[in-house]
Amino acid sequence: MKKTYKIEVDCANCANLMEEAANKIEGVEKARVNFMTQKMIVELKEGFDDKEVMEEVLKACKRVEPDCEIYL
Repeated sequence: MKKTYKIEVDCANCANLMEEAANKIEGVEKARVNFMTQKMIVELKEGFDDKEVMEEVLKACKRVEPDCEIYL
């Protein structure tokens, strides 16, 4: 399943680090963050709950940039 989320991130480097962090979360097939459009596209593996996975993605991204936001 592929979903797009609106995000708030301050710089392109932080967006790249958030993308790397999201790709390490169990259940994420592939995550891409576009700083210019302020969007995150996440492809989830089958059998994983999107809400649970995205909560973990948000936690991982907040470790990279504490003031980032992902609108779930």
